[in-house]
Amino acid sequence: MFLPRNGTSVVRLCRGLHVDDTENNRSGDDTLAGDELLMREVASGDETAFSRLVDRHNAAVLNTCYRILGNREDAEDVALDVFVQVHRNAASFRGDSTLSTWIYRISVNLSLNLLRKRRRDRYLGFLSLSEPAGKLAGRAVRAPESRRPDRELEAEERSRALDEALATLPDKQRAAIVLHKCEHLSQREIADVLEVTPAAVESLVHRAKQSLQKRLLRALGEP
Repeated sequence: MFLPRNGTSVVRLCRGLHVDDTENNRSGDDTLAGDELLMREVASGDETAFSRLVDRHNAAVLNTCYRILGNREDAEDVALDVFVQVHRNAASFRGDSTLSTWIYRISVNLSLNLLRKRRRDRYLGFLSLSEPAGKLAGRAVRAPESRRPDRELEAEERSRALDEALATLPDKQRAAIVLHKCEHLSQREIADVLEVTPAAVESLVHRAKQSLQKRLLRALGEP
């Protein structure tokens, strides 16, 4: 498998990122024609093209993975896997959807796979003598390190409450609300990523909003 040999590795690119819950850096010229050309260059072994692809999509991938997983370290690992898969399957990209939609789909699927593995390991762990049940039960999702030393406590608490609330949602609801609210994808784009109908996306987002509102109000001590 080809990986960049000029020092601009996917790992190093991802390590330099920070989770940003404001806006992603998706390029406005992410057209189907441009996608196909870029992926042909990547498939041919063009290291510069692969670095350009990672630069264009890395923040959106990491944000999506983090918001689904709630854990910075896991999000970085999955983001790396996403780009490895993108590179490995570059030759199979046919432009049936935009490149960003294709990459979002890989990001969501790999993140949800890790969530399912976590749950399976957690449940099976209770049957194992290799790790005390109390240790398994006491595991908590780690909040990301603060990027600004002067960040206000109220903002940290709000972010933590949101991450904890997101962690309680069913997988597809979590993916839909993350893509809608954090990545600002349209209903049609989310439907393409999750491979469901726009009506299903609307329902998923609506139910996720209702659940989040109840849990966040409860976290604030409001009825």
